[in-house]
Amino acid sequence: MSSHTTNNNTNTFSPRTFACAWCGLTVSAYAADGAPRNHCPSCLHSRHVLDHVEGGPSDCEGRMPPIAIAVLRTGDWRVIHRCVRCDELTSNPVRADDNQLILMRMAVRPLAQPPFPLEAFGTL
Repeated sequence: MSSHTTNNNTNTFSPRTFACAWCGLTVSAYAADGAPRNHCPSCLHSRHVLDHVEGGPSDCEGRMPPIAIAVLRTGDWRVIHRCVRCDELTSNPVRADDNQLILMRMAVRPLAQPPFPLEAFGTL
């Protein structure tokens, strides 16, 4: 008999909790609805542990701050993260308990800080 025990409700390759790389919060690896989570619900930061280009685990371990929100055609929101070490971009589903204030601030940022002067609309 193995000394390793498994629980059929969890992935044995993922820890049940992780410490946020930015704010230090201890985070459950699963949202309240049972969906897997890979970012902190408080500050939305993640850690680069999966290589989305090559597939499989990544040795980078860099901190991944949230940089944007993407809305799919289905209406689902995704958090876009960029690794501070290797610049890889990832897209991860928003979870129901994610910080709504940070999500909205990222969603309206392009309107609040456009890359051109708003006065340009007056001449159109």
